[in-house]
Amino acid sequence: MKKIFLTLVAAVALQTASAQTSAVTNAILNQRQGLLDKARTDIDGAVLNPKTSGKAKTWYTRGEIYEQLMASPIFGKALKPGEGTKAAYDSYAKTIELDTKEGEFGKLAVQKMDNLYGLALNAGVESYNGKNYDEALNSYRMAQQIKPQDTTAYLYAAYAAEAKQDFTVAKDTYSKLLAMNYKSPALYGRLLQIARQEKNDAEALKVVQQALVVYPDNKVFKLEELNMYLSSGRGSEAIGKLESAIAADPTNGNLYAVLGSLYDKSKQPEKALAAYKKAVEVEPNNFDAQFNLGVYNYNKAADLYTKASKMDLATYQKSGKKFEADGKKYFQDSLPYFEKALQLQPKDRAVLSSLQKAYVRLGRTADADRMNARLETAK
Repeated sequence: MKKIFLTLVAAVALQTASAQTSAVTNAILNQRQGLLDKARTDIDGAVLNPKTSGKAKTWYTRGEIYEQLMASPIFGKALKPGEGTKAAYDSYAKTIELDTKEGEFGKLAVQKMDNLYGLALNAGVESYNGKNYDEALNSYRMAQQIKPQDTTAYLYAAYAAEAKQDFTVAKDTYSKLLAMNYKSPALYGRLLQIARQEKNDAEALKVVQQALVVYPDNKVFKLEELNMYLSSGRGSEAIGKLESAIAADPTNGNLYAVLGSLYDKSKQPEKALAAYKKAVEVEPNNFDAQFNLGVYNYNKAADLYTKASKMDLATYQKSGKKFEADGKKYFQDSLPYFEKALQLQPKDRAVLSSLQKAYVRLGRTADADRMNARLETAK
């Protein structure tokens, strides 16, 4: 009786082992017949079973089945976004863990991983286009795991994080790209944009300065840094930065115009005049430079007339007329610049008012009245 019992136990054990093995076999057969839903059920059971979960073949088969599920227009609908890619990745990773990269199934799994990278990336793009940014991030992170040194998945992940306004993740991802020696002015541009959206001026300046270390001659970053210095009231420091920007972009009339304005503010009129003249030389249609040259000459004239008006009679009789004559010449010199500025911006009230005053000083009453009329319509 005891012998019979042992035989029965052995038979039961044999049947159990056979059933366990047949789950993988059934999965493969259903897979080949295109019955992917049944194959999925079989293989998901097999990877949970202690008798088959430790076999590389089991996990490799699971990876293949989930790949096919993703590619199927019918059975793929049963998968949640990113589920198929994750299941396939986990399966191939487990295969390599159990079989090594040199084993029969391990070698095949390594090859499958390369294909899976593209699937993960495409899944991320699809989710991103559908504005499902969380799923897009999951897919891109999967792609990063598969190919840790490939920068594309990191870049796309940063875009997805930005799209969902998760600036912490976006900045972290961009920082990882920089650590991977990824070089692109656009990357610093994205970090700069994030800093501005967060209204963090100190961070914005830091980003621009980091960018200039890598791209010291980049015109955009030089101008960004200059604007930050100007907006924060650091005009004297900005002059040095601006001169550096001009060296990198010597035909940019705007840069000379701004430099002239800075020299004006720092009480260096002769340097201001030279900068304005250079601005109109390289860019005749630069409104700011034309107008400021008009202002420069007008102010010189007004200063001479003021000095003449404050002279005592004896001094005036000796040199007052000379002061007024020189002043009149400066008023005359201001006209071409003001008139050009008005041509460029016909409704600018500051130009119209300046021209009106200059015409009055020169006795051109009709022209002064014409400017007055235009001032009325320019309101």
